[in-house]
Amino acid sequence: QATDWRPFVDSAPVLERPLAAKAGLGWVGKHSLVLNESAGSFFFLGELLINLPLPLDAPVEKEQCGKCVACINICPTGAIVAPYVVDGRRCISYLTIENDGPIPEEFRPLMGNRIYGCDDCQLICPWNRYADVSPEPDFSPRPNLHRPPLLDLWRWQESDFLKHTEGSPIRRIGYQRWRRNLAVALGNGPANPEVMAALQQALETASPMVAEHIEWALATLTSRQQGENKKTKLLIRCIEKGLSDHA
Repeated sequence: QATDWRPFVDSAPVLERPLAAKAGLGWVGKHSLVLNESAGSFFFLGELLINLPLPLDAPVEKEQCGKCVACINICPTGAIVAPYVVDGRRCISYLTIENDGPIPEEFRPLMGNRIYGCDDCQLICPWNRYADVSPEPDFSPRPNLHRPPLLDLWRWQESDFLKHTEGSPIRRIGYQRWRRNLAVALGNGPANPEVMAALQQALETASPMVAEHIEWALATLTSRQQGENKKTKLLIRCIEKGLSDHA
């Protein structure tokens, strides 16, 4: 009999996490991801479907999250609605990566400056303190994508986006979703005149979806600016009153 096989790494609708748990690679944590005692949850799951009989591995006897609910409490949008249950429609990773339409307004302020995924539930997980940094260079931070100013990213043309994300999974969301996510992140930042001017300038040529998020960002920044101006005026009046009372 000829050997038939096919590999998968996040590339097909395979139920990777239940299979990994049954194969004894770890247990499913309350954030719904597979956890391993020595590797935490920061690893890729890969499968090789093959038509050969293989020995079976025993699953982990029990999950080891205990009473910890750190991942549930840290989720910015409350996407982990119950232990082991994630509402994908609320997850920032879904909203910024898989979702190809507008981001619901209720979630935009909660996204902060996240423009591609989130991973807060993994970063807070105590089991990830045991995870080692991969020696694979492809998994290392890229200098041009490691904490750059959002405004610099906003100024990228599509050719810049394609150049800087070559070989990166970020490229698969495309330039329009990239701009959508950046508009939200800029709207959640300080009411910087330079940022507001850059958003306003881009509005003229933006696609309808991106334009919607730019308008939201400008409205949010304008409201924040007005609030800051009111606070400043109130502070000045308080100082002036204090000085006059001591004159």
